[in-house]
Amino acid sequence: MKPLILFAIIIFYGAFCFAQTDTTKAAPADSTASRSTLTVAAVYANNASYYGQKSAESTPYAALSATVRFNSGFYFSGLAYKLLNEQTSSVSASSLGAGVNFKLAKNLSADLNYSHSFYPAYSPLLQAANADNASAAFIYENWLNVNLSGDYAFGKTNDEFFTGGISKSISLFSIGKKDIVTINPSADIVAGTQHFYQTYLTEQKLRDSVLGIILSPVTGTPSQGTTKTATTTAFNLLSYNFKLPLAYNRSHYVLEAAYQLSVLSNHAQTDPGKTNSFVTLSFYYQF
Repeated sequence: MKPLILFAIIIFYGAFCFAQTDTTKAAPADSTASRSTLTVAAVYANNASYYGQKSAESTPYAALSATVRFNSGFYFSGLAYKLLNEQTSSVSASSLGAGVNFKLAKNLSADLNYSHSFYPAYSPLLQAANADNASAAFIYENWLNVNLSGDYAFGKTNDEFFTGGISKSISLFSIGKKDIVTINPSADIVAGTQHFYQTYLTEQKLRDSVLGIILSPVTGTPSQGTTKTATTTAFNLLSYNFKLPLAYNRSHYVLEAAYQLSVLSNHAQTDPGKTNSFVTLSFYYQF
C-alpha cells in the first residue's frame, strides 16, 4: 500500500503544480507547444525489452500506437502489438494509458502517468505478471538531458523500479531545406525488484506443458528453495543500457532506427552478467 499512497501524493502535488503551468512535451520539428496533437506510430523490434531484460523465448514484434496530447499537458495513449513468431492472428498484448506533463522550473519538467496492459493467458512476455504501471519522471533539459524516474508495477506481483539516465540530442545534417538528421545517444542505469520473474517461470512451465513440450528442470523455479525468492524480493541493480537512435525528422513525421545494448548485472535473474541487443525501426506521424 505504501507505493500507492506515495504515488497518490505525487499525483496530488503534480496536479497542484500543473494548475499553475501550461506546457507539453517536446514535439517534432516546427509544431508549436501551444496546440493539441495526435501522434501515431508503427514500430518493429527484434525482441521485447523489459528494463534491458528479455524472455527466454525470442519475442520479435510489430506494434501500433497512438497518443493524444492536449495543450494543457494531459495526454492519453493506446498501444497494440503482435508477437511475430506466434501462430495465432490475435493481438499479443495491448495497453491504455493516461498522464500529465508539466513544468517545475525553467529547464525542469515532470511527467506522471498510469497504464493498464492486457495480456492473453500464458503470455511469453516478462512483464505479463504486472499489468498495471504507475510512474513519475523528472526531466532536466539543458546541454545534457538528465532523466530520473520511478515505476511501480503491480498485478499478479508487485515490483518497483528506479531509472537514472542521461541523453544528448545531436543534429548531424540536412538532406533538404525542411528536414534534419539527428542522433540521440543515451545511457541509463536500472535498479529494482524482480517478483515478476518467479511468475514468469511458473507461467513458462504451464505454457510449455500446454504445448506438449517435455520439460527439463528449470533452474531457479519457486520450488527449488528460498535463495532465488530472496534475490527477486531484494532491490538490486538490474542493468546498464546504452541506446543509439538515428532519426530523419520532418515537420510532421520521423523515421528512426535504434540500437540498444543492455548489460545485465549479476543480480538480474534473466541471464545474469550477460548482454542483450535490441534493434527497433519506428515511424511517427504527428497531426
